[in-house]
Amino acid sequence: MPSMQVNGTTLHVEVDGPEDAPVLVLSHSLFFDHRMYDAQVAGLAATHRVVRYDHRGQGSSARAPRAELDMDTLTDDAAALIEALGLGPVTFYGNSMGGFVALRLAARRPDLVAGVVVACSSAATEGSIAEFDPLVTALGEHGITPVVDIVAHIMLGDTTLTDPARAELLASTRAHFATLDRDIADAAWQVVHRAEITGELPGIGVPALVIAGTEDHAYPVALSEEIARLVPGADLVVVDGAGHSVACEQPERVNALLTDFAARTAPVPG
Repeated sequence: MPSMQVNGTTLHVEVDGPEDAPVLVLSHSLFFDHRMYDAQVAGLAATHRVVRYDHRGQGSSARAPRAELDMDTLTDDAAALIEALGLGPVTFYGNSMGGFVALRLAARRPDLVAGVVVACSSAATEGSIAEFDPLVTALGEHGITPVVDIVAHIMLGDTTLTDPARAELLASTRAHFATLDRDIADAAWQVVHRAEITGELPGIGVPALVIAGTEDHAYPVALSEEIARLVPGADLVVVDGAGHSVACEQPERVNALLTDFAARTAPVPG
């Protein structure tokens, strides 16, 4: 590694942890890349095989036209990656856009998924298209610099935005956003114009954990409650002091939840 050719594209992939440990695959949200989960590697790689990757069109993965950045294609990428690594079934964690992938993967490829964790995400169509479409246009025409404050507000909770104790996290996140190219608008367009998946949720047969942040400015807790209601047997955990990027904002809490969930659901290789 760190690159693999799967499903007609090249994905940047990072793998940490023992080969004989339970496998966690972490799928990032829009505006981030695999580094969104640095704190998960730091906290979990001693006891888990942690796989992180950049979605096509983002991070260090190959670029692709807008038409090839839809959620179904990203789901096929994730399935192909798990198969190529020979790691299934895995515990699959997805935040926001990664959650869109997680739900589709659990519904369509349960052979690859021992359990799924969906954080700060939605199964419905976008409820704020009128607000988000102008942002997508601005990203494509002018880049992220003029709208970085808006993006930070969407992706982070009030505590992270205002608490001096989280100033380093805020600064590093904004610095990462500043590196994004204008083509992030293509991935953003597909997020905003995604198809719903609510009709597939009752057919999910693998264990599921749904995580929401009390300060999520993008997807309120009610959207996570809907997922938990529709997926049979799903558990819901609401995390205080976290916005749309809960794994970054409350890493110790997320790591504890992931450890417990994987212990109950993930097979140990060997």
